Amino acid sequence: MTTAHAHPGPGGGGGGGLAEPVVAAAALLAAAAYLLAAARLRRRGDAWPWLRDVSFAAGCAALAWAAVGAVPGGPFTAHMIQHVIVGMTAPLLLVLARPLTLVLRALPPGPVRRGLLVVAHARPVRRLVFPPVAALLDLGGLWLLYRSGLFAATHDRPLPHAAVHAHVLIAGVLFTFAVCQLDPVRRRWGLAVRASTLLAAGAAHAVLAKSLYAAPPPGTAFTASDLHTGAQLMYYGGDLIELALAVVLALQWYTTTGRAHARRTTTSAPPPPPPGPVCRCGRWYWGWRSPRTR
Repeated sequence: MTTAHAHPGPGGGGGGGLAEPVVAAAALLAAAAYLLAAARLRRRGDAWPWLRDVSFAAGCAALAWAAVGAVPGGPFTAHMIQHVIVGMTAPLLLVLARPLTLVLRALPPGPVRRGLLVVAHARPVRRLVFPPVAALLDLGGLWLLYRSGLFAATHDRPLPHAAVHAHVLIAGVLFTFAVCQLDPVRRRWGLAVRASTLLAAGAAHAVLAKSLYAAPPPGTAFTASDLHTGAQLMYYGGDLIELALAVVLALQWYTTTGRAHARRTTTSAPPPPPPGPVCRCGRWYWGWRSPRTR
């Protein structure tokens, strides 16, 4: 993945050495492992929706393309395309595929599965998936990257360059995971907390995009058209991903309220009246019909 600078090369920014092909290969291997695990579930008779396979494969393919593909546009525009893919689009596609659920179902009972559950339910992990904390790590990192000299400083340094993009990806996955909460976690936060966090994060992302429209990151110099196009991609691309996350929350709310309404309806329904006294007079009993007359 490349970070654009004032005068990048044709590929959209400074090179990261072997980082780009390594990221692409890791993404493709992750997709292959996911598909094999899903196929194993289906072979033993378990249900696993095909749309999750498509979602995870699409997320991994997007990461691979962002790492080694020819990104169009000027240097800042190309960087923003990568930002929207790596930090927002790919995390959403990966989280919607429920990879943790798949791993837990595919692994046989044993120490590996128990160890994964211990890690997933550990206290530090519970704190990281608290939606406001995840949003702070995600949006705070972006503000630090674009409104300080970090963006310019990482251009020609492969290790900091790779570390920045790793943070963007991990923070994006963590934020999406915390908002959606599709995989099993020890503490599930309510829709109000997650929705308000998503709203605040969307506002912070939009303000950052507008600030980049007005002024480039410190230490860089882009053309006005390139800067404006990149900032608009960040603004509207972020809106689309946040709208998709809002749809996920709305579906969860609809499902939850529907189940609660069904439970209330079942509980409040009057019990059926007891059968009346039996009278063996003629062909009819009170309350039901006699199969035969004695």
